[in-house]
Amino acid sequence: MTLLVAGIDEAGRGPLAGPVSVAAVILDPSRPIAGLDDSKRLSERKREALYPLIIERALAWRIEFVEADEIDTLNILQATMTGMRRALAGLSPCAGHALIDGNRIPEGLICPATAIVGGDGLEPAIMAASILAKVARDARMRELHVEHPHYGFDRHKGYPSPMHLQALALHGPCPQHRRSFAPVRNALATS
Repeated sequence: MTLLVAGIDEAGRGPLAGPVSVAAVILDPSRPIAGLDDSKRLSERKREALYPLIIERALAWRIEFVEADEIDTLNILQATMTGMRRALAGLSPCAGHALIDGNRIPEGLICPATAIVGGDGLEPAIMAASILAKVARDARMRELHVEHPHYGFDRHKGYPSPMHLQALALHGPCPQHRRSFAPVRNALATS
């Protein structure tokens, strides 16, 4: 029996608002996907085109969101590790090994894992996870924009752009803002 290997990556550790998104993917070697790469090196259009191909051709995939309140409770690093555990545990069939983008392996994984710095540019399964995490998070931020249009989440996706910081200063934080992040804390203190 072939060992099933999952790639794991996240999107959205740096934003001031919205969830961190974590994806785990087990690719099917018999159904290759051309054009995989680190999501940051792909255009939005290319990521959006690859997303349904990954979902259709992967042996297993899972996307987990860790929301702002949980990020505030755990801290962003532990929230990301939690998302990685959940995404890996949610795969069916289960992985026998995980390849994780970065330099840390979460505790309590259901299988052995290897951390690979720059893995989202090296390992196809991590590339696929990177794309799923990014596209899913961007879609969530567009949904949050409908609920909270004055922040411009559809444009900056919650990252601390000048536009976002200005809106934060003007309107104060919404429930989707991460209160443990300094710019949000500062906006709370002055509102």
